[in-house]
Amino acid sequence: MKILGIEFAPLNIPLERRLQTIGVLHHTYAFLFFGFGMLFLFLYLLLFTDYYLIPLAYFAWYLYDRPVSQRGGRRSEWVRRWPLFKWGAAYFPVQLIKTQEIDPSKNYIFACHPHGVMCHSHFINFASEGTDFSAKFAGIKPYLTVLSGQFMFPVFRDYFILSGSIEVSRPSVEWVLTKEGTGNAVCIMIGGALEALEARPGSFTLKIKSRKGFCKLALRHGAGIVPVFAFGENDLYEQIPNPQGSLVRRLQNFLTHLFGFSPALFHGRGIFNYTFGLLPFRRPVHTVVGAPLDVKKVEEPTDDQVSDLHDQYCKALVELFEKHKFQYGCKESDHLNLQ
Repeated sequence: MKILGIEFAPLNIPLERRLQTIGVLHHTYAFLFFGFGMLFLFLYLLLFTDYYLIPLAYFAWYLYDRPVSQRGGRRSEWVRRWPLFKWGAAYFPVQLIKTQEIDPSKNYIFACHPHGVMCHSHFINFASEGTDFSAKFAGIKPYLTVLSGQFMFPVFRDYFILSGSIEVSRPSVEWVLTKEGTGNAVCIMIGGALEALEARPGSFTLKIKSRKGFCKLALRHGAGIVPVFAFGENDLYEQIPNPQGSLVRRLQNFLTHLFGFSPALFHGRGIFNYTFGLLPFRRPVHTVVGAPLDVKKVEEPTDDQVSDLHDQYCKALVELFEKHKFQYGCKESDHLNLQ
């Protein structure tokens, strides 16, 4: 039923699809509002109520527990296996595709592309068991890396830590690669916040040419690099036009560098309509995990060694995309644009 150009969802939707909507609603609204919501609640309790001891006690806990997000986190398999994540994966659906066995006697950096607006598929794949990661990659423990600022929000930080997420910082990544044994996969969105501004249907632009830090870390610790490409992640939202050089893009770039996250101007569908809202569109996402690049340990890699490994990785990523693009909805004319 359409009213004023908005297509509303029918009332007689099957329970299964309603649960799927709840699953993706949980991730979307937690990502957008949970952190700031808890921050404002704690400030309100501290400044305007008699319950000021609650935020004070939490702040003491935060100071004590703060390093954990840089020291392997504190994952809970119970949390990772919540039905919410299964429902969220089925909403799109998100599928995790393994192309090759990965040796659990080694450590890895999973280089994930594209970032998308909200990293829906990467969160479902690596910060939960929504797509059965542990069953598909036996012996491999994924650590999704997210902005350090996410771990400054009260309660929200604990939620992220329980999902198996850690800070995307050098000390955090090195801790996992050196202190947690073997069979670890540090999952990094290589393009970062700026790449989110390129996330729109039909876009294959990746911010990677100047992103070489993951290659340097891989060399220092002898960690294999695994290319990961999520076909369909950029199709989940529409963005307003923001071409390079436009006023909108210049303002977005400024705010991204200032705050560390990208102010993408996007829309998807709503809870009760298919036309406009904050939920992603129901479009399939196929996350293809490629073959690991074997990396020999070099304690002090030179710039040339880092650049050579980066070139090898970019070539492997392009090959992965070209090999699978027809299977997952791309056209002959679709190619990666590495920037």
